[in-house]
Amino acid sequence: MAAPVQSRLFGKRPEEVEIEKIVLIALGDFQSRGKVLVGRQLAFDRLRGAFLRAFERFGLEELPDDMVANSLRRLGADVSEVPNFVAKHPYRVVVPEEVAQIARTYYSSFAQTKP
Repeated sequence: MAAPVQSRLFGKRPEEVEIEKIVLIALGDFQSRGKVLVGRQLAFDRLRGAFLRAFERFGLEELPDDMVANSLRRLGADVSEVPNFVAKHPYRVVVPEEVAQIARTYYSSFAQTKP
């Protein structure tokens, strides 16, 4: 008889939780560089450098835009898609203050524990 499957933490798959942590670190990194995250609509490409730095820190390949966009949505950001002819990375992102604050805190604790 097979072992029962454990329920997932908050109903999310482990890879979703990990992507969200990386996205939070990226958003915190963006803010730590003096960039304004809250109260404006940002082109996905504007955040992409922070995402790339976060992926690199964890030794990961760049994830597809749609995976990152879905993670941003799960965190509470408003993500809209624009036509491909408008932008190579066709998303616009609005991050609420609560998410930005969580990202700042998360990034700060990550930066302090980083070797």
